[in-house]
Amino acid sequence: MSHIVDIALDDAGLPPPTPEIEQERKVAMFDLLEQNSFTLPDRDDRAVPDGPYRLMLSIRNKRLVFDIDTEDGQKAAEFHLSLGPFRQVVKDYFQICESYYNAVKTLPPSQIETIDMARRGIHNEGSRVLKERLEGKAGVDEDTARRLFTLICVLHFGA
Repeated sequence: MSHIVDIALDDAGLPPPTPEIEQERKVAMFDLLEQNSFTLPDRDDRAVPDGPYRLMLSIRNKRLVFDIDTEDGQKAAEFHLSLGPFRQVVKDYFQICESYYNAVKTLPPSQIETIDMARRGIHNEGSRVLKERLEGKAGVDEDTARRLFTLICVLHFGA
């Protein structure tokens, strides 16, 4: 099974993330590297090098860029996705996360749980959008899509 063995975010030139965003980033990267499924289909009748892969995520010219090399440094693929389909779900995700972070400080557990359920729902929607956008470019499972969506949010935070 192909998978990601190294992931980096090109956040050069972006403002520093808040402590909460930085924590989300660390957890998503750790979890992603612990277990993920990431495959690249053959493209244009050309075989794509087998994984494992190294992934660099960045935002360039208002597009999300997946730059993928094999573990030994051979170029495997690069593709660019429009950020448009992600804008609303990322905005909603940040709003619910802010509510969640504030709730943790002051609200009882039952209300925190309700906000967290909404947060997970929006996160699931973001991972669904990502899987749709990756169709024909890369194959990912649900958990991998969720963690990649978190990293896309981290990049959006500064963009």
